[in-house]
Amino acid sequence: MSGGNRLAAVLFDMDGTLVDTETLWWDATAEVAADHGHELGPVDAPEVVGRAVDDTAAHLAHVTGAERKPLARRLTDGFFQRVAAGAPLRPGADRLLSGLVREGVPFALVSASPRVVVDAVVGGSLAHVPFAFTLSADDTARTKPHPDPYQAAADRFGVPTGRCVAVEDSPDGAASAEAAGCALLVVPSLLPVRSTPH
Repeated sequence: MSGGNRLAAVLFDMDGTLVDTETLWWDATAEVAADHGHELGPVDAPEVVGRAVDDTAAHLAHVTGAERKPLARRLTDGFFQRVAAGAPLRPGADRLLSGLVREGVPFALVSASPRVVVDAVVGGSLAHVPFAFTLSADDTARTKPHPDPYQAAADRFGVPTGRCVAVEDSPDGAASAEAAGCALLVVPSLLPVRSTPH
């Protein structure tokens, strides 16, 4: 970007982009599934990876015959125990964030996760990162793949979306950023079973 299109801000996705919470969610789901006699595998990925708790619980209820609400509670508890133990940073994330700080480029977090998850991760693994602000799925009328989150982030910075770069790891996130008019940088997922985005 140059001239009138000079980079104004970087907008980071969280899950699977800055921190490897996707693997934590998969592990929590695999544990619950195993306790109900189901071995989680690639065929389950569309209903697990990047999906809301209720969606994954409904899927497990379908394949195991267990009740959805208790499954949802166990999924949430298992995930938060893992997050509390420390969600690992993605390779290169710290180096990139430090470089932006050095260069004086502002950046924010734009996540499709609920506020409670965003706050847990930002208060833990990302506590050292000086985000200008964080946006969660609870902060816009529609979340990814709609353009609302990235448009809202650019608006908060007071800059056009065309002067922002979004960093994403999923098709839904990429679709959201592109629909909003952001430049896009996609990082690969660490999950070999991944087949759908958040």
